Amino acid sequence: MPVDILLTVVATSVIQSIFGVGVLLFGTPLLLLLGYGFVDALGVLLPASIAINALQVIRHYEDVDTKFYKNVLIYSMPLVVLFLLVVTSIKVNISLMIGMLLILVALKNFSVTIERALRSVVKYEKIYLMAMGLVHGMSNLGGSMLTVIIYSKHYPKNKTRVTAAASYATVALCQLATLLFIGSKFTVSVADKISFIQIAVVMFLLTEEILYNGIDNEKYSKIFAVFLFVSGSLLIMKSL
Repeated sequence: MPVDILLTVVATSVIQSIFGVGVLLFGTPLLLLLGYGFVDALGVLLPASIAINALQVIRHYEDVDTKFYKNVLIYSMPLVVLFLLVVTSIKVNISLMIGMLLILVALKNFSVTIERALRSVVKYEKIYLMAMGLVHGMSNLGGSMLTVIIYSKHYPKNKTRVTAAASYATVALCQLATLLFIGSKFTVSVADKISFIQIAVVMFLLTEEILYNGIDNEKYSKIFAVFLFVSGSLLIMKSL
């Protein structure tokens, strides 16, 4: 079992267990920096991400914003598939743009101007979700845009996480199905992938009991803002 992938899965699983996203958002650039190909990164991270999200949905399925979830299915999913199919032939660096957006969202509580600007961006939800599908299909960074629009809705913590989890899991399933359909070749063994899924599940269960259950709605909102700020900063550094 590759130790570098193991450590990546452990660290990103903790993040996703709290926020509903993280394994793909942080795991993809990490594995690419470690020398793994894009398809191999997806082959490892997608099953682990889906496993965590599935458990989150099972625990709080009644809190899913079904209207938003349906919009993700309709407006994001087709573009995820389309641009995943062409990603090997088109290389676009959008990390800087997304990173700046995340930092602005994180700072919205400190600036009325930023908050108004955010509302104007996410007001056109359908267009925004289409852009998210394009970004996620090409870079696997769509989770960052998903957190932006969900954070702007001011949900309670369970609704925030499970809505993100349901949307993210469905997108990940679609990505995995697409890779299998086109016959993508993976260098990481099936046995190792199963082990990574098991590790992700264990990390979710531990994080749920030790961290998540002890965070109230107010603290969760503040921690989520920090998460967005850190995510944005890392994406900007990656793009430079």
